[in-house]
Amino acid sequence: MKEKATSFDIAYLAGVSQSTVSRALRNSPQVNKETRDKVQAIARQLNYKVDKNASNLRKQRSSTLALLLFEDPTTDESLINPFFLSMLGSITRACAQRGQDLLVSFQQLSDDWHADYEDTKKADGIILLGYGDYEDYEEKLDKLLAQETHFVCWGADVEGHPDFTIRSNNRQGGRLAGEHLLSLGHQHFAFIGNASAGSPEFNQRFLGFSDALQQAGIRHDAIAQFNAISTEQAGQLAVQNLLDSGKAVDAIFCASDLIAIGVMQGIQQRGLQVPDDIAVMGFDDIPVASYTTPPLSTIQQDTSLAGEMLVENLLRLVNNQPIETNQIEPKIVIRTSCGTASKG
Repeated sequence: MKEKATSFDIAYLAGVSQSTVSRALRNSPQVNKETRDKVQAIARQLNYKVDKNASNLRKQRSSTLALLLFEDPTTDESLINPFFLSMLGSITRACAQRGQDLLVSFQQLSDDWHADYEDTKKADGIILLGYGDYEDYEEKLDKLLAQETHFVCWGADVEGHPDFTIRSNNRQGGRLAGEHLLSLGHQHFAFIGNASAGSPEFNQRFLGFSDALQQAGIRHDAIAQFNAISTEQAGQLAVQNLLDSGKAVDAIFCASDLIAIGVMQGIQQRGLQVPDDIAVMGFDDIPVASYTTPPLSTIQQDTSLAGEMLVENLLRLVNNQPIETNQIEPKIVIRTSCGTASKG
């Protein structure tokens, strides 16, 4: 019986070193595409399978990443923010493509992330999604930094380590929303979502929105702002408070699509129409946004690219490689919730 093929056999046939074969089979960017393709083709011909256990023992690695998900509190703990569900799918695919297993855990901001995962060798690094109140979360990040844990997070900056964060350009996204609403002739604006240090992503969206309006001569303090976490119920309550306040409003920019969906429900419950009476703009472009009534105009965050970048950048940190890109540019998705014609 023919002996099982080894990486040395592949190296001989490909005319490269055994270490190059190992890198090529891991899709390492250190090996050019032509060589990677050649090595992988030979490996398939020989029906070669990587012995993950032996490889991990040599590297003192688990070939496993951990994904820790933190969410704002809701009345139904079985519900997951659809934006994070999309991100979870893209992270899972990115891990599979790189030969990594993925542990997924829902967290309550426990004190021992590092002890639970990398320090016990369950995972080589950690991906963090969501954070509740960022001022509380930031203390946990300091512990990870002190322990020299490999981690990346989605959203707000890590103090002193901006390369550890993959983010959307939230301020530009807010600016796009403001410019679109202005182009449709709206004049009285509101922002619904927390705009404070505890919610830095939402705050950046608000600042970008304010930038666009100020360029059109609308003062920052003329924008009605009502707090809401990223749930439909919070959006519904916030818009009820806005309408009860008596403030004039014909366009609302919401910090997330879930908030926007609740806002539209709240407006309609008052016998008003979206967008005829009040335009509504969201942020995220979750799958359900195109199925609301009316379909929701929004700012899109590319979750497929985000998942790829989170996994790629974490593996770069694990392998002591520099991070090249950590920001995603948002795009506007125009549907019908903001109206289509200028009010003149």
